[in-house]
Amino acid sequence: MSGGIRFDRVSVAYEGTTVLDSLDLTVEPGEVMALLGPSGSGKTTALRAVAGFVRPAAGRVFIGDRDVTGLPPYRRGIGMVVQQYALFPHMRVEDNVAFGLRARGVSKGEIRERVAETLEMTGMSAYARRHPRELSGGQQQRVAIARALAIRPGVLLLDEPLSALDTRLRSGMLAELARLHRELPDVSILYVTHDQVEALTLADRIAVLDKARLRDVGTPRELYRAPRTGFTAAFVGEANLLPVRVVADGVTFAGTELKVPTGDAAEGAGATLCVRPHLVGLGAGPNVLNGRLAEVQWRGATHRLHVDVGGHRVMADLRELRTAPAPGDLVDLHFAPEDAVLLAAGVTDG
Repeated sequence: MSGGIRFDRVSVAYEGTTVLDSLDLTVEPGEVMALLGPSGSGKTTALRAVAGFVRPAAGRVFIGDRDVTGLPPYRRGIGMVVQQYALFPHMRVEDNVAFGLRARGVSKGEIRERVAETLEMTGMSAYARRHPRELSGGQQQRVAIARALAIRPGVLLLDEPLSALDTRLRSGMLAELARLHRELPDVSILYVTHDQVEALTLADRIAVLDKARLRDVGTPRELYRAPRTGFTAAFVGEANLLPVRVVADGVTFAGTELKVPTGDAAEGAGATLCVRPHLVGLGAGPNVLNGRLAEVQWRGATHRLHVDVGGHRVMADLRELRTAPAPGDLVDLHFAPEDAVLLAAGVTDG
């Protein structure tokens, strides 16, 4: 089956509660689309609708050019990897990988070829005769991915596949997934995560969901540098979201006039200014904010300053300071006009 996924106004409800509301979204053939959002946002439900594990209350699901809304999971031609791997503990690695192929009636010779191919692709050839209990968490995840790829799916569904791994293993598996995608450029990947780093690292585009609805969609760079809503700004990375009012040459915040691009925003209108913490500097510069330091957090390579400016908390992430200011000190923060994004009133919460 050809790759690509299309949600056509898909809604899902459980016992009268809508958990996915009129989702319109297309994943292009060969694209990695991350579904990003908090718990309960609808992202896993969307993935399960593609897999065939939930039936939409309304709308249609397409894989390639086929309407699969009414098809059972085994007829959809998909591969799926879940958080807990779901390997069969009594089967050796090679038999786990072969399971889907045997269920499809693939010949023994082709099964041997595909199992060898996918184990080689995932770096697990040397572990073919082991049982899952003899593998680390990262190795088990590789086997789960090999099993999903063995059926040569047009679509690969990944549901929080790295959340059970520690930070070091997660970083390594992200690199492996990126490599696999380069080797399988025709496979569309739908990747569910609540981890913004995973989404920013792996995805070609990110769909941001909240409260069962799609809030934003775009490339990682677009959503990070020019978010359209305050929810996106706060969820894709971290952000200072400052309540401002538009004036002739910029905005005012806490009694201070700031020079920032305002686009077509009307003078006098209320809005929200988004500034990423790593773009805020300490000391003199353009767009200076005066405040009192409330908290200093040492984060290894950086210090994070929390500064009270007119009753609003402003964050600044600075390269590790040899001598950091102390809580209670008066400090100046600054940021460049081009590093700020103005969000219109009414879109600050998504």
